[in-house]
Amino acid sequence: MKTCECCGNEYDKCIDVTIDGETYTFDCFECAIQILAPTCPHCDCRIIGHGVEVDGTIYCCGHCSRQQGAEGIVDNADRAEEEKVPL
Repeated sequence: MKTCECCGNEYDKCIDVTIDGETYTFDCFECAIQILAPTCPHCDCRIIGHGVEVDGTIYCCGHCSRQQGAEGIVDNADRAEEEKVPL
């Protein structure tokens, strides 16, 4: 049995995630996200998708990056609304 590094649960089906040579043990993806996923500096949500990177800072979306002063960022959701294209 291994122990989840996030919640402390002992579980026989834990997963190991290795990043830059360091291995982490989790009992589920939710715990892995809580420990490993970056947090948007504007809205504080966990970034579990691609996000938007501006000058080395990762935001969850174009809206949040623009709220922090980034320019020229186009989010696909914004583009669909502007072009009236259904998602």
